Parts: sequence; structure tokens; C-alpha cells
Amino acid sequence: MLLAIDVGNTHIMLGVYREEKVMVYWRLATRKESTEDELGMIVKNLLHNSRLSLTDINAIAISSVVPPLMYSLERMSNKYFNIEPLIIGPGIKTGLNIITDNPREVGADRIVNAVAAYNIYGGPLIIVDFGTATTFCAVSSSGDYLGGVIAPGIGISLEALFERAAKLPRVEIIRPASVIGKDTISSMQSGIVFGFVGQVDGIVRKMINEFAVEPRVIATGGFAALIARESETICKVNSLLTLEGLRIISNLNR
Repeated sequence: MLLAIDVGNTHIMLGVYREEKVMVYWRLATRKESTEDELGMIVKNLLHNSRLSLTDINAIAISSVVPPLMYSLERMSNKYFNIEPLIIGPGIKTGLNIITDNPREVGADRIVNAVAAYNIYGGPLIIVDFGTATTFCAVSSSGDYLGGVIAPGIGISLEALFERAAKLPRVEIIRPASVIGKDTISSMQSGIVFGFVGQVDGIVRKMINEFAVEPRVIATGGFAALIARESETICKVNSLLTLEGLRIISNLNR
């Protein structure tokens, strides 16, 4: 079985695959100071609770945008699984032709998302990932990674609003009953939800204008389902897109 690990700035997604089927998956908070033993025991307990064990895992693939955690993850893979992990980066086969000005600058998570989306849905594509940042990636009909857009994410935007405006509280990120808020909390929720819907649809429409053939728009990440319900451009939500990409890339590199 494959253990796929996607490390983002806010969350770590883990999934266990038997061939092409995901058996179980989890979402953890990212802690940059985690040691290999902390990570190893967390994964061991998660596997145990799912009636799996360390010995069931025979491959590990890691995508990370948090460099301080890479040493601990590599050490965990070797110490607890006796496996040398596949780390997504330069030199790894992806099946994509990255035609940006500096391919090494493209985040591992964005490449993995593009690989998964292209293999599952074909091209052309726009992939919107609602993470710490909201990223938009463009993939051509022939599988070329064309580039994209990076914007502030929903969580950090709301946190900045709370920290910089003394009278505004922290609020739950949910769809309010109406666009026009009747109190401070619903007004903030409206601004966040519908503000980001407008941002996403606006950016996607401008990106579509630069394609010869209109692309499909695929969304993933923690807030994908919330925004997609209101969006006029997102046509599919796949919450496991990054883990699927890790599975596909792992198979390519075996």
C-alpha cells in the first residue's frame, strides 16, 4: 500500500492507497516543529485505528511546501517504515511539461494537483486550490503546465481582518442566510464567502480568455465545496486531488 502525504502550510493530508483505491485518509494540523517520532506515532495510531499497521505500507510519496518538516518526514519514513520516500521535486517523473519561466519555482502541491486533474479529467483545465493561499493553475489540452495565479487564502484573509480591526470578532466561515448581513458576524461571513466567490469567478474568467478552448474548472482544498456551491465557473470539486496526484506520480516513478 502507498502512504501519500501532502504537507501544506495549514494542514497535512494523509491517505492510504491500495492500488488505485483510497482506503482511508486524514487531515492534521501542520506543526513545523514536529519531530520524526511525533509524526511516526501519529501515523502509527491513525493506521491502527483503521485496522492497518506500519508493515502494510510499502511505498511513501510526499509533497510539501513546508521545508522545515521535510527532514522529520524523511526520518519518519526511514525509522518507522524502513522506506525511502518519494519526494516530489526536480527530477521526478510527472508526465507534465512545465513551461513556466522557472519550473523549479512551481510548488510541489501545484504540480501534483495538475498531474491528478489532467489524468482524471483531461485538458484543458484550471485547478483552483483553496489552501493557505488560493492558487489557480492552468493546464493545456496536451498536458503542458502553463502557469497560474496565487492569491491570499480565505483563512489568512479572515485572520488578518480579525487582527487589524479591533472590534471585529473571529467568525465561523459558513454561508450566511443572505448577502446583506443583518449583524457584524453575518456581514463578515458574507464578505468572506461572496467576496471569494467573486474573486474566484473573476480570475477564472480572465484565465479562460487566454485559452484557445474553454477549460474545465476543478476545485480542491478545505473551502472548495463552500465556494463551489456559489461559484458560476467551478464545475467539479475533488477534495482528494492532491493525494490522487501523489498516487499517480508514485506509480510513474516505481
